[in-house]
Amino acid sequence: MLGVTDLPTYLAGLVLIVLLPGPNSLYVLSVAARKGVRAGYTAAAGVWCGDAVLMTLSAAGVASLLQANALLFGIVKYAGAGYLTWLAFGMLRAAWEMWRTRRDRADAAETPVAPAAGERPFRRALVVSLFNPKAILFFVAFFVQFVPESNPGMGFVVLGAFAQLASFLYLTALIFAGARLAATFRRRRRLSAGATSVAGVLFLGFAVKLSLASA
Repeated sequence: MLGVTDLPTYLAGLVLIVLLPGPNSLYVLSVAARKGVRAGYTAAAGVWCGDAVLMTLSAAGVASLLQANALLFGIVKYAGAGYLTWLAFGMLRAAWEMWRTRRDRADAAETPVAPAAGERPFRRALVVSLFNPKAILFFVAFFVQFVPESNPGMGFVVLGAFAQLASFLYLTALIFAGARLAATFRRRRRLSAGATSVAGVLFLGFAVKLSLASA
């Protein structure tokens, strides 16, 4: 169907994988909650570009290379785990700063949830996407199973289009949900600190998960 092997099974698996929490969705949600809808879509664009790169690499055979070369896979996963750990500690530092200043009501109404000087949502989301453990395992172990040998080019295009559509719909829902939380977080610094701490801990969990992943 549409040049894809067992499309219904792929779509069912795709929905489940997209809905699983991961660093991509968590980062987009946090950006939308801190900076609004426009910034949320900027971060989401980084995710979509990162996923497109991973799809292209998968089509070029890099997924098979990662499966066959344990050293290369190890380099990629530990580099990704290190980056996710760095992001996690940045969130935890921001949470601690918000907790220390939680009684400063004069600034609370105007200060974003997790201030980050010079943060570039598109670039950061792009890197998070490229080192996202869920995405790496998806394209290495799941995505390529549904590409037909008879017409791999069309198969990759169709599979990629469905993956990007599912990501667009899911991230759009998260962006607007995050924007609705923004006003609450700005008024309640203690809640902001707690939410940012949880996000930091989750990113540490993603880093551990990636470091333990196998090809």
